[in-house]
Amino acid sequence: KFEYEGEFRNGKYHGQGTYTDPDGDKYIGNWKDGTEHGQGTYTFANGDKYVGEYKDGNFHGQGTFTDPDGEWYEGEWKDWKKHGQGTYTFASGDKYVGNWKDGNFHGQGTYTFDYGDKYEGEWKDGIPYGLGTMTSPQGDKYVGEFKNGKYHGQGTYTWPDGRKYVGEYKEGERHGLGKMTSPQGDKYVGNWKDGKYHGQGTYTWPDGRKYVGEYKEGERHGQGTYTFVYEDEFEGEWKEGIPIGQGTFTWSNGDKYAGEYKVGFPWNGALTNKDGNIMSKWVNGE
Repeated sequence: KFEYEGEFRNGKYHGQGTYTDPDGDKYIGNWKDGTEHGQGTYTFANGDKYVGEYKDGNFHGQGTFTDPDGEWYEGEWKDWKKHGQGTYTFASGDKYVGNWKDGNFHGQGTYTFDYGDKYEGEWKDGIPYGLGTMTSPQGDKYVGEFKNGKYHGQGTYTWPDGRKYVGEYKEGERHGLGKMTSPQGDKYVGNWKDGKYHGQGTYTWPDGRKYVGEYKEGERHGQGTYTFVYEDEFEGEWKEGIPIGQGTFTWSNGDKYAGEYKVGFPWNGALTNKDGNIMSKWVNGE
């Protein structure tokens, strides 16, 4: 049954009082014109508990909410919902500190995972959305744009080993124009798709080698030019990282092979010197 013990005014709960309902929920605190208003404590039958301010029967103002599993929220409320500045600690050990709107993370906030990863930045309706920074204890770091909780837009990712990517992302993957560098001096500048080199790009090695051309799913694929350390150069068709199809190999001394390649080797073509004289021919690889 419903029970109330406390003060009344004009036949309504008003002032200090204790209310218990048939389900076992209990409120101890201030009342105004028959509703919870002011400072109070609400204990639910399932063990949840709210201690804080009320307005017109709602959690409103500063308050702390705890549950039996060890989760708790301390901060601002509006009309029963977390709203404003607040801190939520999860039973898992995860923790959020920042702004809320209508019960969701919204605005500027920091989420720390129990395993050490941390997101600091903007939120929308409970998910990372806008500008933010994600870091890991191992040293990984992403600084840039987020959408629906994923890297999306312009961003910079650095790895503990010194590698760095600066460019575009789509739904968590490197996608669009971007540059990847390594501490050893390797560099790729060009297009990406689903986290891989894809489209037009340039890859340079620290020893002077260079590839300029097309990529597909991370491999040299399509038309491209590969320059070797001593300025020998292959220009032609590639498939899955290997010269296949028509191509021209030019040596630094001016000698040149032009013709067909098969699995990376001359197949049908001719070798000429710098004066254009034919030195040898290949037919079906011989």
